[in-house]
Amino acid sequence: MDDIGQYAPAEDANAQFGPIDPGAESTVAESSNSINGPNGTDTPKYPTPTRSLVHLRQPPPRLAEMRTRLFELKEKIELRVEEFELYWPYVDNVWVRQHRANADKSGRVITDYYACRLQRPTYNPSKGLRPEGKPARKKQIRQGGTCQKRLKTVHHNGGYTGITIIPVGDQDEHTHDLDHIDEVKRTSVLMDIARSEVMRGYMPASVFTVMNEDPEKLAMSGGRHLNRNDVRNASQAWRQHYKAELRVHEGYKYDHGNGIVRQDFIDPTLTNNFTDIIDAAMSGPSPLPPNTLRFPEELQAMLEPYLPPKGLAVDPSGLQLPHVTLTYATSMDSCLTLAPGLQTILSGPESKAMTHFLRSRHDAILIGVGTATADDPGLNCRLEGVGGFGGIGWEGQPRPVIIDPGARWVVTPESRILKTVHEGKGRGPWIIIATGFAMDPMRLEMLKFYGGKYLGLTEFDNRHRLRWEAILKALSAEGIRSVMIEGGGKVINDLLLPNHSHLVNSAVVTIAPTYLGREGLLVSPAPKHDESGRPQPVLRFKNVKWQPMGEDIVMCAKVRDEDVEK
Repeated sequence: MDDIGQYAPAEDANAQFGPIDPGAESTVAESSNSINGPNGTDTPKYPTPTRSLVHLRQPPPRLAEMRTRLFELKEKIELRVEEFELYWPYVDNVWVRQHRANADKSGRVITDYYACRLQRPTYNPSKGLRPEGKPARKKQIRQGGTCQKRLKTVHHNGGYTGITIIPVGDQDEHTHDLDHIDEVKRTSVLMDIARSEVMRGYMPASVFTVMNEDPEKLAMSGGRHLNRNDVRNASQAWRQHYKAELRVHEGYKYDHGNGIVRQDFIDPTLTNNFTDIIDAAMSGPSPLPPNTLRFPEELQAMLEPYLPPKGLAVDPSGLQLPHVTLTYATSMDSCLTLAPGLQTILSGPESKAMTHFLRSRHDAILIGVGTATADDPGLNCRLEGVGGFGGIGWEGQPRPVIIDPGARWVVTPESRILKTVHEGKGRGPWIIIATGFAMDPMRLEMLKFYGGKYLGLTEFDNRHRLRWEAILKALSAEGIRSVMIEGGGKVINDLLLPNHSHLVNSAVVTIAPTYLGREGLLVSPAPKHDESGRPQPVLRFKNVKWQPMGEDIVMCAKVRDEDVEK
């Protein structure tokens, strides 16, 4: 898993149409033949552990954070398949799969439904018949039916492969905390590690002691309540067939009355095998892509007042419009390009990094079809720490949105934006069109294959253009809370007009030290006149701040009076 540090990536998904293999439902592989125990002891068929103490000593990056997020599930979480397989076993003591829905028509989307473990009915262990003279086992009654929190996982396989975890149902929060469920049930990771050590010939008491060597990492994996009985139970079936004497770990000893303890002196030539089997993929973080960008924290703080507030709530009704930031790079003579349709690079490396930081702070990035056709953009974020560049899943990656009323833009697998999606470094684009066009079914299927879609709108203004209010409401209804609008010229000039500028919250404009000339694509909205026909300023920004960045200078400003008051 290159993008999160210590784990090697899974193979790329096969980017072609067809059904997907749902895959194994367990993280423990089962051997088809008998396996050998320590010292060549033959044991019957038994599940082969897939983890060792290495996984406890070197847990996945951000494990504590991911366990909390997957437990609370305050909003949807998008993970790559290998990330899901990595983190989900650390919360499989919380969530129990209820059923699998039918796959969609393409066979590439599979949905599973899960419920909190405490939704199960109260467990009353059967007493059963015991042999004469043998005391009854003390089985704990587990109180059930106390939590109704649920979720679903949507596995998409196509031009990109990922799993989206979505909260469902009426209950927003658990009725208990994560520590309580860790006390009720152990994760499969802990039980697998315990089983693997016993199967190497170690006493359960010794395994328990070694696993508790680092209580902080044990708790991070959900093992704060792990006890010796858990280790015994994890390996009981195997120990019934393995008759040789079990031993303690090297460097430990049995101390009567204290159990297994460390020796006062450990011979440096004696090392536990688990310290020597660290996988190369776990020995250090994987390198970031060479085009990864970094942006200084002090400049991030300067931009903060002009960015969408953190923690904005999703409004499924679409009534609450997204926060809109207008941003673009221009020349000294207010030109975007040397000529219409001609891609022109204006931003220096410093302001380019700033642009990618801005992208990381918005849910969507929007351009017009002219820019999409002329520039063939990737429309992703390359900032260090976002998904595909050191982050988890697609966090920090904005959703590309292309305004294409006439459905002119023909996207193909060779388009840069879809290549970016296939590489796991961006999201599938949403294309906003005017309804009524006879779309080629293959174009629809192609976009869906890469995680994108078409959004059809029917609301037009008096110039027969799609209304900006309708566009923003549609995005809000899709869960978009903030939009960064980058161009092109028609889009920018249109939003600077008095009848549209009230939709824009902030503006971040990069000015490069160059003149492009009179043939350039100009940023200059249509003129405004008063009742007597006298020219008036179209728009004046507020709360303006200027910041040099390399050879460029960046202007940050508020657009609406109500945002100035905030």
